[in-house]
Amino acid sequence: MARFPSLRPASWATAIVSSLTIFGTLIPSVRAQDDGSLETIQGTNGAGETSTLLVDRYPALYSGNFGDCMGGQSLINLTSFDGAYYADNMTVLFNLAGTTNLRNETLMLYISVYAYGEDRFDLVFNPCNANFGSLCPLNASVPITGGAVIPVSTSDVSAIPPIALGIPDFEGTLMLRFFSNSSRTEIACFSAVMRNGASFSHPAAVGSTLGVFTFIALIASFATAIYGVSIPHIRTHYAHSLSVLVVFEVFQSIFFSGALSLNWPSVLPAFWSNFAWSAGMISTPSIISSINSFTGVSGNASQVGGAGSTVLNNNGGLQQQIYGRSIFQRSLEKSEQLASHLYKRASNTTQSAKLYEWAGVPVSPGLPTPGDWSGFAGSLSHVDIPAADAFMVGFLWLLIIIAILIGATALFKWILEGFSAMDMMKKDRFVIFREHWIGFIGLIVLRTLFIAFFMMMTLALYQFSYGGKAGPIAIAVIVFLIFFVGGLGVCYYACFYRVRFGKYESSPDRIHFRRKKIMKFIPWYSTVRESSLDEEDKAKTAGSLSFFQIKFVDNEQAEESVHQNTNYTKRFGWLSARYRRTRWWFFSFWVIYQFVRACFVGGARNNPTAQVIGLFIWEIIAFIAIVSINPFEGRRNTALAVWMLGLSKVATAGLSIAFLPKLNLARIPTTVVGVIIIVIQGFLVIGVMILIVLGAISSYMSLTRNHEEFRPHGMGDIRLKYFGHLEEKEKDLPPPPPPEPEEPKEPYFTVQNVRRAPKIEDEDIDFVPAMADFNPAASQHSLTGPRGSRANSMAGSMRSHYSSYGNVPYGARVHRASWSSRDFQNWQEDNGRASPLNTPSRHVSGHNTVNNSISGMPLVRPQPSHASLRPSTPTREQQRQYQNQRVTSAN
Repeated sequence: MARFPSLRPASWATAIVSSLTIFGTLIPSVRAQDDGSLETIQGTNGAGETSTLLVDRYPALYSGNFGDCMGGQSLINLTSFDGAYYADNMTVLFNLAGTTNLRNETLMLYISVYAYGEDRFDLVFNPCNANFGSLCPLNASVPITGGAVIPVSTSDVSAIPPIALGIPDFEGTLMLRFFSNSSRTEIACFSAVMRNGASFSHPAAVGSTLGVFTFIALIASFATAIYGVSIPHIRTHYAHSLSVLVVFEVFQSIFFSGALSLNWPSVLPAFWSNFAWSAGMISTPSIISSINSFTGVSGNASQVGGAGSTVLNNNGGLQQQIYGRSIFQRSLEKSEQLASHLYKRASNTTQSAKLYEWAGVPVSPGLPTPGDWSGFAGSLSHVDIPAADAFMVGFLWLLIIIAILIGATALFKWILEGFSAMDMMKKDRFVIFREHWIGFIGLIVLRTLFIAFFMMMTLALYQFSYGGKAGPIAIAVIVFLIFFVGGLGVCYYACFYRVRFGKYESSPDRIHFRRKKIMKFIPWYSTVRESSLDEEDKAKTAGSLSFFQIKFVDNEQAEESVHQNTNYTKRFGWLSARYRRTRWWFFSFWVIYQFVRACFVGGARNNPTAQVIGLFIWEIIAFIAIVSINPFEGRRNTALAVWMLGLSKVATAGLSIAFLPKLNLARIPTTVVGVIIIVIQGFLVIGVMILIVLGAISSYMSLTRNHEEFRPHGMGDIRLKYFGHLEEKEKDLPPPPPPEPEEPKEPYFTVQNVRRAPKIEDEDIDFVPAMADFNPAASQHSLTGPRGSRANSMAGSMRSHYSSYGNVPYGARVHRASWSSRDFQNWQEDNGRASPLNTPSRHVSGHNTVNNSISGMPLVRPQPSHASLRPSTPTREQQRQYQNQRVTSAN
């Protein structure tokens, strides 16, 4: 938001010169004429670089508006006071114009520049050695005119940091003091704010942009409030549009941050001036001049100073009793030394008091001295509104905006009627608004006053603490009573109407505090109602407080929700429509919160410590309470009003403690803290603008909810999800608990069948018992011998082996892993007696002896032809035959 030096008129002049150079070959006559009108000089900067400079250029630092730093008691009146520092040619310029009522007085001038609370530049000189003939001597019959250009060295300006030439809202003050040589007393003092061309203050540009966004939010909110035929359905869509109250609360909270009685850095009042319009602080010459006469603000806006029309004949000298001014302590030797470096500037013959585009003007009556940004008066000085006029200006603009809204609403109604008569609109479009437009006007006025509650309460309390004439105070009392009694009374009646004529009752309750930990290590306490606790949980709390609860006692579900009650919505929907079904009463909490906040901001201005610390504590309490309540039904309103705005208020109030006068923080760290506040509030404003755009899109969806076709088509699914979200949020029910995980069923699986493959050891002599009468269906086999336990464990495997013997592929042999020579002999002998279709077997005796006879049969079993191959699975008869052979061989 800063205004950069590239936007200066000098830069535009440079651009013009460049353009003329480019097109010089086409229009040589124009180029020659313009080049001749641009005056240039040669200048050398602090680095020793010489360049050609425009005479009518912007300085690196220059003075702005100026005022009387002696509180209007100066004996000289100034209409022009210009000072500038040109870094490109290392010169300091001064220009004066004014009058006096003194006669024949010689002077010495003392010039000083203060930057960020420190004296950065001093100069004492004799005006007779410069081009100030009208000051040598000072005479009432001779107008004060003249100027001087003073060369400076690098050491003279070494105290001015380079960042001062580019930082927005440079905090500097130029002071010019006049001392009488005869009495050595200060007879006049003038100060002007120093600027460098960069600033955060752009009320016209930034304020207009924010005003457009606010107007969009207003139109979107109003459209959702009048479109539809069902009151509950209209309320649902209206609740999810961005609240205009929250938008104004954001802007007003930013601006009224400057109402605290603190010595602000220059960057903050400049930034806050962009939001003055939201609080009714809009300055126009006609309104300010008319209010000044009512509030008692008087003065000459064309000059500053306290010199009267009566000529003071002091006969060459002034007494030291002139307004108790201090004696001039500067030595004359230093004065003559510095004055010798002056060189004369051409005498000014221009009649206009403002010689330069960058020159300042006298401050308006009622404004603080330039360079003083303390308190609310310093914040209001950026928009040229005296502190004494603040309440009346805000109240007047409130009346104007109410009149505009009433006229715009009536005009919109008749425009709709004209469209309907010309068949440019359906007859039933906006039928509720067209039939009850007068009632809508009343609700608009009430809603506007509700939005302005904090603003008017703050300004009224500020007027009480500021004082002034009886007229503004009397009006402030009336307005205060209207808003205080009316606001609390309407909120009480709205709650009473629901409780008394509805189906609610109030009963005692208690708030219990339970210990908990945040992030698993920060001790904390949570609150819970006693009515929601079990008996055993009540004894585990750390303490409790008496409270109450309002609960619904009727059994009719249709009447349970306040938002389904059409009569209540018509009467008090402007208060409760945006809040959740169970938080419809939040408007009462909001009014109390805003009233207490206004008491700190506007009423405690005489005690800055109590004002700032009290506001900080109150903002923390309110933030925790609002987060716990979570009142808004719409997500955008919750994000903005609960979280973004709440955190911004707490952070701003907390950082403002650094500006307390007792802390006496240096001005540079003060400026750093001010920039941090600007960053926080700047992000808040950006968030508001983004949410306004999103709210306008959602309002467009709400207005086209009865259209079958929606454009853009790509957002059709988003629109359906949005409508589903509205229906879900309208119920205001807690989310269902996550489903409990199902316990695993025992057992996880069942064994239906076990198939055991034959193993080599099944044929081992040690494991095969004597099976004279083998039964395949037997479940056990009795084995004897030292390894009977293992044989017993293998009994079940035996049955599986014999029953599935036929699954072994043809040609495969069941044998052990290692063979001895005796095993080969037995195998050959058995093969000699058996048929090729028979399975080889072992001779097993009870004494583990084998036959040692050796057969001449080959080790390799001859392969039969494919035609003689048997099926891979033997029949039951074959299996019985094989078993009998095995038993016979064993015997």
